Amino acid sequence: MGADAWAAGLRAGGPGVAAESRMSPRALRSLLRPLPFLLLLLLEAPGARAAGYETCPKVQPDMLNVHLVAHTHDDVGWLKTVDQYFYGIQNDIQHAGVQYILDSVVSALLAEPTRRFVYVEMAFFARWWFQQTNATQEVVRDLVRQGRLEFANGGWVMNDEAATHYGAIIDQMTLGLHFLEKTFGSDGRPRVAWHIDPFGHSREQASLFAQMGFDGFFFGRLDYQDKKTRKAMVEMEQVWRASTSLPPPAADLFTGVLPNMYNPPDELCWDSLCDDKPLVDDLRSPEYNADKLVNYFLQLAATQARFYRTKHTVMTMGSDFQYENANMWFKNLDKLIQLVNAQQANGSHVHVLYSTPTCYLWELNKANLTWSVKEDDFFPYADGAHKFWTGYFTSRPALKFYERRSYNFLQVCNQLEALVGPAANNGPYGSGDSAPLREAMAVLQHHDAVTGTSRQHVADDYARQLAEGWGPCEVLLSNALARLSGSKGDFTFCRGLNVSVCSLSQTAKRFIVTIYNPLGRKVAWMVRLPVTKGAYLVTDPNGTIVPNEVVIVPSSQIQDRPPELLFSASVPALGFSIYSVARVPDRSPQVYTRQPTINKPQTRVLTIQNKHIRATFDPNTGLLIKIENLDQKLLLPVRQAFYWYNASTGNKQSSQASGAYIFRPNQQKPLPVRHWAQIRLVKTALVQEVHQNFSAWCSQVIRLYPGQRHLELEWTVGPIPVVDGWGKEIISRFDTTLETDGRFYTDSNGREILERRRDYRPTWNLTQTEPVAGNYYPVNTRIYITDGNMQLTVLTDRSQGGSSLKDGSLELMVHRRLLKDDGRGVGEPLQEAGPEWNGPGLWVRGRHLVLLDTVRTAAAGHRLQAEKEVLAPQVVLAAGQGTPYHREAVQRKQFSALRRELPPAVHLLTLARWGPGTLLLRLEHQFAVGEDSGRNLSSPVTVDLRDLFSTFNITSLRETTLAANQLRKAASRLQWDTHTGLPPQATLPLLDPSAVTLQPMEIRTFLATVQWEQTSSRINLRTPFL
Repeated sequence: MGADAWAAGLRAGGPGVAAESRMSPRALRSLLRPLPFLLLLLLEAPGARAAGYETCPKVQPDMLNVHLVAHTHDDVGWLKTVDQYFYGIQNDIQHAGVQYILDSVVSALLAEPTRRFVYVEMAFFARWWFQQTNATQEVVRDLVRQGRLEFANGGWVMNDEAATHYGAIIDQMTLGLHFLEKTFGSDGRPRVAWHIDPFGHSREQASLFAQMGFDGFFFGRLDYQDKKTRKAMVEMEQVWRASTSLPPPAADLFTGVLPNMYNPPDELCWDSLCDDKPLVDDLRSPEYNADKLVNYFLQLAATQARFYRTKHTVMTMGSDFQYENANMWFKNLDKLIQLVNAQQANGSHVHVLYSTPTCYLWELNKANLTWSVKEDDFFPYADGAHKFWTGYFTSRPALKFYERRSYNFLQVCNQLEALVGPAANNGPYGSGDSAPLREAMAVLQHHDAVTGTSRQHVADDYARQLAEGWGPCEVLLSNALARLSGSKGDFTFCRGLNVSVCSLSQTAKRFIVTIYNPLGRKVAWMVRLPVTKGAYLVTDPNGTIVPNEVVIVPSSQIQDRPPELLFSASVPALGFSIYSVARVPDRSPQVYTRQPTINKPQTRVLTIQNKHIRATFDPNTGLLIKIENLDQKLLLPVRQAFYWYNASTGNKQSSQASGAYIFRPNQQKPLPVRHWAQIRLVKTALVQEVHQNFSAWCSQVIRLYPGQRHLELEWTVGPIPVVDGWGKEIISRFDTTLETDGRFYTDSNGREILERRRDYRPTWNLTQTEPVAGNYYPVNTRIYITDGNMQLTVLTDRSQGGSSLKDGSLELMVHRRLLKDDGRGVGEPLQEAGPEWNGPGLWVRGRHLVLLDTVRTAAAGHRLQAEKEVLAPQVVLAAGQGTPYHREAVQRKQFSALRRELPPAVHLLTLARWGPGTLLLRLEHQFAVGEDSGRNLSSPVTVDLRDLFSTFNITSLRETTLAANQLRKAASRLQWDTHTGLPPQATLPLLDPSAVTLQPMEIRTFLATVQWEQTSSRINLRTPFL
C-alpha cells in the first residue's frame, strides 16, 4: 500500500472505464500537438485563474444565452469491456477508444483559448492521466485551473441509481473525488452532479449529492409523460428536497432536466461518428449551408427557451464516446458561435458561447428566481408507451448478488486495514491491498454494470474484476487476523459458501473457524458449513463445547447439497471469535428428516416455530399460508408461491419486447410455477426447515432458527427453461388479507423509505399503458405493505424489482431469462445461457427475510436486520491450530476493536485507511424521523470517539463533507429560494470528539489522525460485550 491508501490504486493499468456508442463506426484520430507549441498556446490563453465560478465566460444579460456544453459520455463497460473501451479494441463491435478521446480533446482545447470541455468518468481519466508525461500533466493542470477542462460529477463512474446501495455509491464517489482533489486540488472539484444516462433517478442519490457539497444536478433521462408535463408547466428545473428527515437545505439540490437527453440537437452532430453535414461558410462552395444552419439554430434556441425560466438555456454538444477527433467538433462549433453571434448586428438577441454545467448553473443561481420543490423521485422511467425500464431492477441476479457480497467483503477489508495499520498490508502472508477491490466495486456501480444491462462477455469481465479484487483483500485479512489473534494459520476463504461449497470443511478432520463481525454491536450468527457425514465437536473461544448439528439436506432436482454443520456463534462488536471444529468419527450425527406425503389430503397442521414466530403450511399444497408474531400476538394469513410472466416479444399494441432494460409481460396475470410443492421437513434443536420443490427448476427452503425474529426464505431458481420458445420472468409473491389501499413502500438505495401508489405519480397525471411493469419499483434492501396497524416487510439480499399489483399482495422478481433483445443497444437477448451460449442457463440462489410486526415497532426490526444482512459476518477457515505470530505474541481467540458498543441507532458506515497515519471514519444515524419503534430510536444520539477504538488512538479529528474532499467548516453551497421559503442555514456544531451527535438519517464524515499500537501484545483488549 502506498502513501495514500485511497489513491494507491489509481495507477496506469488499473481497472479502466468503458463507454457506449450507438452511431456509425467511422472515426478519425488526433494526436497531441508537439508539447512546446501547446505550452506556448497555454501561456497566451487569457484568464488563467483558479477554477470555479469565477472562471466562467461572460454572458449578455439582455439576450438569450445559449450555453454549448462540449462533452463525451464514456460508459465504463457496456458493449465492450472496460479495457476494450479504453484502448479502442474490438472496434467491430463499437468504435470507441477513450485514450484517443482525451488525447484529442487536450490538443483541441490548447488550439483555441475560448474552448471548453467537460469530462466525467474518473476510472478512464485516472488511467489516462498516469500514462502521461510530467509535461503533459502540467498542461492539463493549467487547463483545469482555467476552467476550460471541467470535471462534472467526478465519481469513478456515473453510477446507476436503482440497483445501487448507498454505501457503494458513497465509496465510488469518494474514490473519484479523492483522485481529483489529490491531482488538481480545489481547482478540480466538481460543483455539479451530472447523471445524463442512468435510467431513472432516486431521491437518495440527490440527498447524497447534496451532502457531498454539490450545488446542482443535471440529468438526461426523464419519463416521457413527466417531461411533457414539465415542459407545459415550465418546470424543467426545480429544487429537489431529497430527505424527509434532514432539515432543509441539508438535502436540497437544484435539479435540471437537460433538453435533449445528453445528445446534440438534430443536424448539429459534428463528430466522426455522426453523419450530419459540417458547417460550410464558404460562399463560393456549392455545399454552402451556413445561413440555413444559423437560422435553424436561432429557431431551435427560441423554441427550447420556452420551456426554461431564465435567459439561459443549455445544449449538450456530444454523446457516447465522441470527440475521438475533437477538431471536427470544435472547428464546427467555432464557426457556429461566430456566425450566430454575428447576427446580433442584425437585431438577433441570441448569444451563444462555450460553457460548462457549472457556468450554466451559476447563471441560473444569479437569476434570483423562486423555484418549485420536488419531494418524490423519478421512478419508474419510460421512454414511450409500453416501454418501462423496470426489467433492469432484476437483470443478472447473480452479478447483483456478487456485487452486494463484495461490498460486504470490502468493508471487512477496509476495517481490518484501518484497525491493524501497515502490518495488514505487509505481513507473513505477503502484500495485502484493499485498492483493487475498491476499484472493482466502483466500476460495478456503473449504470450498465450492476444493472445487468451489458453484453454477456462484459458482465463476465465485471465478475472477473471483482474476483481479482478479492485476492489482495484475502491476503490483507490474513495478515490482520494473524496479528490481532497472535496466531498464524493457514487461512482459507470459502467463496462458495452461499452454494454450500468449501473444500476445507468438506475434507479436513479438524479446522478453525474465525468469524469477524463488521458491525458496531455484537451479533449471534448461525454458522453453516458444508461437511461430510459424521458427528462433530465444536468449542467456543473459551473452550466450552457448543451445541451443533449436522443436517442432511434433502436433495432436490436442481442441486444436491452436502450435509451441513450448524452451530451458533457469538461475535463481539467490530471483532472476531474463533471456534474449533473436530470430526468425531465414531458417533452418529443427530440428523432429523421427515418426508410427509403431500399428494394426498392431510388433516394435520404443518408448522415451524420458535418463541417469536410461527409459520403454518397447507398440508395439501405444501405452501406457506400463515405467519404469527407470538410476541405481539399478531396473525396474518400469507400465501407465498412462485409465478412467472411470459415475456413479450412485441404485439399489436407495440413492438416493444421484454429485455435487459425493459420489463413487458405478455399478459397481466402471471402463471404459477406450480399450484403445489413437494415438501420435506427438517427439524432439529438448531433449525427448522420446510423444503419446497415446485419444479425441476424452482425450489425453496423456509427456515427458522432459535431466537430469530424473521422467517428466512431461501429460493433457488434456474436454469429457467426456454425450450417452449417463451422468455420467462420469475417472481415470488406474497398474498395477504391486509387492506393496503393501493399503497406499498420501498427503500431508496437502502436508506429512506418512499410511499408508492398503484397507477399513480405524485407530480403528474399518469396514463398507464403497462399495469404490471408500470407499477414496478427498485427494491434495494426492503419492500413492505401495511394496513396502518400491521406491517409485512420483506428484506432482500440484492437489488430486485418489486410491486404490489393488488391490495394485500407483494411481489419481487428474482430471475429472468429472455429470448429477444429490447432494442436499447445491447443487441443480444438476456439469456445467460453459459459458455458460448450453449449452456443450460443460470441457476441462482438468494434469500428473502420476512418480518411481521406492528407499524409502530416495525422500523426497529427491518432497519437493524437490514444492517446485519448488508454487513454480515465474514467466516474464515484454517487447518490446524496455527503458530505464534511472534515470540511475545499474546494469542487470543476473541477480540473487539471497540471499547464499548455503538448505540442501536448508530451505524459504522466507513472505517478505512486514508493516508499515512490517517483514517476515514463515517458514522450514520440509521433511523428516520418518526421511526422510534417505542425505543427512542429516532432521537439524536451522541457518541464519544476519544477512546472508542482499542487498536489505535485518535490524535486529531477533522470533519469533512460526505465524500471527504472538503472540510465541512469551509464548505459552502449555492442557496436557492423556493416557494416554501429560503431555508435557514444550519449552524455547524463545534467538533467535540467526546460528544459527536447524530440527527436522524445524518451521516458525519471524519478524517482521523491516529497512532496504532506497535505490537499485538500491547493492544489493550477489554472483555468483549457478550
